[in-house]
Amino acid sequence: MQKLVIEGGKMLCGELKTQGAKNAVLPVMAAAVLCKGVSVLDNCPSITDSYCAVRIINCLGMKAIQSGGNCTIDAAVLDDNPTIPDRLMREMRSSIIFMGTLLGRIGRCNLYYPGGCDLGPRPIDMHISSLKRMGAQIEDEGEKITCCAPNGLHGCSIALSFPSVGATENIILAAVCAEGETVISNAAREPEICCMADFLRQYGAVIKGDGSGRIVIEGVEELKQPEGEVFGIYPDRIAAATYIACVASAGGEMLLTDCTPCHLEGVIPIFEQMGCYIKAFGSNIYIHKRDTLTAVDTIRTMVYPGFPTDVQAIVMAPLCTAR
Repeated sequence: MQKLVIEGGKMLCGELKTQGAKNAVLPVMAAAVLCKGVSVLDNCPSITDSYCAVRIINCLGMKAIQSGGNCTIDAAVLDDNPTIPDRLMREMRSSIIFMGTLLGRIGRCNLYYPGGCDLGPRPIDMHISSLKRMGAQIEDEGEKITCCAPNGLHGCSIALSFPSVGATENIILAAVCAEGETVISNAAREPEICCMADFLRQYGAVIKGDGSGRIVIEGVEELKQPEGEVFGIYPDRIAAATYIACVASAGGEMLLTDCTPCHLEGVIPIFEQMGCYIKAFGSNIYIHKRDTLTAVDTIRTMVYPGFPTDVQAIVMAPLCTAR
């Protein structure tokens, strides 16, 4: 049985490197399935979800291996009728991302409703309706989802009712090799989407507007394998906020390296309101906390670039000690 033993009462002091983002590595691993060759990823977090994605890729007839922060995916060979079993789909919520990439590459797939963390219902109706508009035929057989695109996928204009990160990613993955132009309005703007788009552009995809509410994808015939390229996963902004909250809670000072401060523009001001000194420079963030924290204004969680929902519980810890 694993356990954590914490001895409190000490201030934190030191330097820490930010890990790769979980919400970025999974879409990039799915995007690698579109690329009929070997993809090498760096700065991959060693987490359960990324290892689950490795198992899914291997289950589909390809080869993937992750060792530490490196992941190598050989997507040269894919099963003729790719099926992701129920047990793998239920291991993580993000498994639905493989719907778009498999339809984009081979025009068919079989999978099940995703599982993962128990955070309440996260419907995939926007994923399904968007892919149907692109020419996919999707049958819901209870828990199983059967997808095919007998006439191939085609570009179209899609206006999302909500800026869903997963739906935006699935549409991009399906659209990069579809015929014609696809325009996503009210698209999600998260940095993790930009990370996936950067990876796909490295292979020849034509994507514009990622990071904004309007993304345009011009379909290409196929993605081309770059020689000797290693793609680095974006730093994890949620992990960075967690480490900042640790110092805010325990006191002390820390230099957080290899992060992207501009991705935390909705978070850093909250810690400054608490009374922490924070200095961002280059790819680093320095935080210093000595005095008692003070209360902050009302915090409202919002889609990016607002305050992230995933940081809500994290920021509650230091605020428990605030005046």
